[in-house]
Amino acid sequence: MIRYIIASVLAGCLFGFMDGLIHANPLAQKLYEVYKPMAKTSIPIYKGIAIDLFYGFAMAGIFLLLYPSLPGKSGMMKGIGFAALTWFFRVVMSVAGEWVAFNIPAKTLLYTLLTGWLEMLVLGVLYGMILQPPK
Repeated sequence: MIRYIIASVLAGCLFGFMDGLIHANPLAQKLYEVYKPMAKTSIPIYKGIAIDLFYGFAMAGIFLLLYPSLPGKSGMMKGIGFAALTWFFRVVMSVAGEWVAFNIPAKTLLYTLLTGWLEMLVLGVLYGMILQPPK
């Protein structure tokens, strides 16, 4: 249980840190200008932290539930498999929906796909290195 809590809190903190790096850098600011007309002018930091921590706990729990079904024998390989799965359901499906429904530049969508992959990979490897279901 302690490993679950540690991995979840670390993942939640990493979510927040990586989201900041991914969305606040100069390249992202330029690419994401398309969202400016509908973006909020300020974001309550406590809400962002709470959501990221919730995601950390939820994803850690889902990782443990799926652990026996994930490909690979090592925790790291299972983490990479989990990263691919979460990337598809969290990032690819979202980007595909935006591509169909909105007039978003391809380079913005590609940036989201690539940074989403890196984010999910870091989290998947973290889970794979720390978490294992009880025997």
